[in-house]
Amino acid sequence: MWYLFVGLCVLGFFAMIAGFVRNRRLQKKIEKGELTELPSIQQVNDMECCGQHETCEKESLLAAVSREIEYYNDEELDRFRGHLPEEYTDEEVEEFRDILYTMKNTEVAGWVRSLQLRSVELPDELKDEVFMIVAERRSDGHKRGE
Repeated sequence: MWYLFVGLCVLGFFAMIAGFVRNRRLQKKIEKGELTELPSIQQVNDMECCGQHETCEKESLLAAVSREIEYYNDEELDRFRGHLPEEYTDEEVEEFRDILYTMKNTEVAGWVRSLQLRSVELPDELKDEVFMIVAERRSDGHKRGE
């Protein structure tokens, strides 16, 4: 236990020194005219993944990731609450498909999460298409380094 306490104190001391050195370097750059002011904290764009999670919440299909229900101009789909995925008619599947293909690829995972939170099952006929869109979005994001 004593080693843990000493280790944390040493780690805190090194962190304090590193912060002090960083601030002095930044202050010198300001004095030389290389910087006009100290760098500020930047907010993460809401459309980008923050990078702090193994799986980006924006790309996750799991309803457990977020409990907030967001509608995608699809309130009419709430009438399918409790409907089994294999019981949709062709017309009902087309209604889901129309909504799916009118949204941005970046919104598809959120839409599926929203449906899950609203207890609306996705028709079986659309599941492969949704997974392909989300997988394509993920691979594009990884190629760009998101």
